[in-house]
Amino acid sequence: MSRRRRIYEGKAKVLFEGPEPGTLVQYFKDDATAFNNQKKGTITGKGVLNNRISEYLMIKLNEIGVPTHFMRRLNMREQLIRQVEIIPIEVVVRNVAAGSLAKRLGIPDGTQLPRSIVEFYYKKDELGDPMVSDEHITAFGWASPHELEDIMALALRVNDYLSGLFLGIGLKLIDFKLEFGRLWDHDELRIVLADEISPDNCRLWDVRTNEKMDKDRFRQDLGKVEEAYQEVARRLGILAEAATASDTASSNVTSISEKE
Repeated sequence: MSRRRRIYEGKAKVLFEGPEPGTLVQYFKDDATAFNNQKKGTITGKGVLNNRISEYLMIKLNEIGVPTHFMRRLNMREQLIRQVEIIPIEVVVRNVAAGSLAKRLGIPDGTQLPRSIVEFYYKKDELGDPMVSDEHITAFGWASPHELEDIMALALRVNDYLSGLFLGIGLKLIDFKLEFGRLWDHDELRIVLADEISPDNCRLWDVRTNEKMDKDRFRQDLGKVEEAYQEVARRLGILAEAATASDTASSNVTSISEKE
């Protein structure tokens, strides 16, 4: 990793130049943040688990025809991805009221929504990632109307598939965040799914108990954050490999901590 040129470092991942033009290496960190980076900590082995979980889900989505930037996993913390032009919009799909939606509209946590709701947020940490409308997105040129249609269609397709997949392992997909990018493919500009899909950006509740199995355990100081991520991986059938590697992946990983 040290021999590669660092392209970008975010809150949970680092991007390095890839071995071939048009590729990047995505490295998953154990760092955890919440409330627009106001709360920080470390979740032991999170990077290993998220790498494996995201790989699994990206492969499944590729199999049903959802285009993604994912190419292959390189090791327990890194995966090879296609370099895309990220669209500066976070796409949030909500199935059940939770988090900011529940607070904003005064809806009790856990209320089933009449239908899936798609929201857009402008990716700008210093502004707190404000909610925006499709009018803002097209007016400011962040995405064209046609691109926005593609993004909406892909987001809802991902939601339909993942809702069924998680339900099959006893988890409810409450809501989740997606990012998309532009990719030239055989002289055609395509919209593809980017970033990651993991307990970092999905709310997952146990079907029977409503126990939270995602980063809300870190946000809300519920404890057993690492165990929740491991349980998601276990139910997906990928824990054995990820858990074994998490013990040796990094010698300087610490247990969960906070800094206000």
